[in-house]
Amino acid sequence: MKRALITGVTGQDGSYLCELLLEKGYEVHGIVRRASTETFDRINHLSGKIHLHQADLLDQLSIIDVMKECNPDEVYNLAAQSFVPTSWKQPVLTGEFTAIGVTRMLEAIRLLGKDRIRFYQASSSEMYGKVQAVPQTESTPFYPRSPYGVAKLYGHWITINYRESYNMFCCSGILFNHESERRGREFVTRKVSDGVARIKLGLSKELRLGNLDAKRDWGHAADYVRAMWLMLQQDQPDDYVVATGETHTVQRLVEVAFGAVDLDWKKHVVIDPQFVRPAEVDLLIGDPAKAKAKLGWEPKISFEQMVERMVKADLARLKSGDTSDTKARGI
Repeated sequence: MKRALITGVTGQDGSYLCELLLEKGYEVHGIVRRASTETFDRINHLSGKIHLHQADLLDQLSIIDVMKECNPDEVYNLAAQSFVPTSWKQPVLTGEFTAIGVTRMLEAIRLLGKDRIRFYQASSSEMYGKVQAVPQTESTPFYPRSPYGVAKLYGHWITINYRESYNMFCCSGILFNHESERRGREFVTRKVSDGVARIKLGLSKELRLGNLDAKRDWGHAADYVRAMWLMLQQDQPDDYVVATGETHTVQRLVEVAFGAVDLDWKKHVVIDPQFVRPAEVDLLIGDPAKAKAKLGWEPKISFEQMVERMVKADLARLKSGDTSDTKARGI
């Protein structure tokens, strides 16, 4: 039985990755941060099936201790301060978690099992930022446009550096935007699906958004965690763009979401300047040709299916009487 260790296990990707690994017969371990309020809503249904350990990406010794305790074959580093707008308000903290935290994970592996443990780093399309080519491939130059993007770029390159310097099996997945019913409501896709559901049920009248012309390459998280796993099953470590190869505007997201409940989005959407980024990224659209050719990976859930599933899930949640966002958040 293989053992996997996941940071960010309570997040969207962590929960889907847990399910995938359990289906494949893994013993699954996850790292959680000690907090006065601990949120495990995304993985509550996996209680008794996975093993949770307290540690912190800011504390090297705690990471080493957990690594010794669970002795993993594979490590998936999904933890980060991952909300882009927050990275402008907390750039130093973002750097500590999202950049230096990767080094702490790699150092623990180098010290304890560099010849045996396989490592996955969650890189991001935000590293491309002010894009230098469309679509973006593994060789497209990076030009991040946010503290989050800069921090992710450090994590990406330090992973490559450890692979080349210490001959470690380290992979980075350059993941483009991936969403799901488990996405936090601070992200625009979930903000839209939740807002649409509230308007449909008469709990709200309007949805306030920023730039409707912003475009993203959106896929479903369940598809993307499958790509993560496939990377660590290869003979040689490498980096891969994981994307759908299709781009959609925020306006198209809104149209599909409101259309799922037979409402006219123009009657409910309000443009609010406070939600416009200080520096917007350009056209982010990934070319997943390498992942398709070498990993045999293909997305299975379409953009429209993803949005409709998210709206349906929020309608069901709100109808059940849960008007909070507790089931949408994770650490």
